[in-house]
Amino acid sequence: MAHQNATKRNLQLLACTAPALLVFITMKIIPAVMGFWYSLTSWNGINPKKPFIGLENFREIFTTDPYFWDSLLFTFRYTIWIVVAMNILALLLALGIESQRRGKGVFRTLFYLPNMISLVIGSFMWNFIFTKVLYYMADTWGWSFLDHSWIGDPTFSFYAILTVALWGGTGYIMIIYIAAIQGVPEVLHEAAIVDGATPFQRLRSITLPMIAHSFTICLFITLNNAFQVFDVVYTLTGGGPGRATQVVAINIYEEAFNNSNRFGYATAKSLIVFAIVLVITSIQLTVMKRREQEL
Repeated sequence: MAHQNATKRNLQLLACTAPALLVFITMKIIPAVMGFWYSLTSWNGINPKKPFIGLENFREIFTTDPYFWDSLLFTFRYTIWIVVAMNILALLLALGIESQRRGKGVFRTLFYLPNMISLVIGSFMWNFIFTKVLYYMADTWGWSFLDHSWIGDPTFSFYAILTVALWGGTGYIMIIYIAAIQGVPEVLHEAAIVDGATPFQRLRSITLPMIAHSFTICLFITLNNAFQVFDVVYTLTGGGPGRATQVVAINIYEEAFNNSNRFGYATAKSLIVFAIVLVITSIQLTVMKRREQEL
């Protein structure tokens, strides 16, 4: 009888999750399997024939395609910067907002607002600021430190990309940290205050350990988003000047659609990036979960 009830309950759960499972299989699993097959072909994305060439695409990537590896290195550089800077900034904003007695809703809204704007539109707005407004401020107000080629100089264009990415994504991560901070029992802070703990001691010994799970979530989100970055770089610099700010997503996009329509070759690159992200994410989740248990 108990076995029949368990089977009935499992069937009910399966029926409830079937629509989402069907969408996931259709939109994720099947394209992933098809992508693996395409990577073994010389398909151009249009011709119904897909000539099988085995591992030739991967051999070419590893031996005669320096642009791909340059874009991958730039993506690694961008990822390290954005993951560290976005999480630190979001955590500081969350702590600062939650420490206020009044106006929390206003500040949360203001810092989250950029996340509600398409980053493509936001990047065009910032492009105008970098190419017009900052030059005007430098010429009119004498602020010479703003007089740089923020889009044309590879050094400054990198920081321009970071600025726009932080502006557009920090608010979302901040909300996650705020939710975690609000979940910390107030009684723990009250007991610590009675014991004479300073605000920094309460932060280090109570708040940070209690929100350790949010670190895992936010690092996972920022890491994956950083590796997949496309819109902010494409609309701000287009990967230029030259290929100085080309991220791996733009490199794959140009290979598939702009250059010679080498769809199979671009898919092989995507699989390599997927494997790299999978390994890094698995290590990150394992380390963070172990760290949560220790705390």
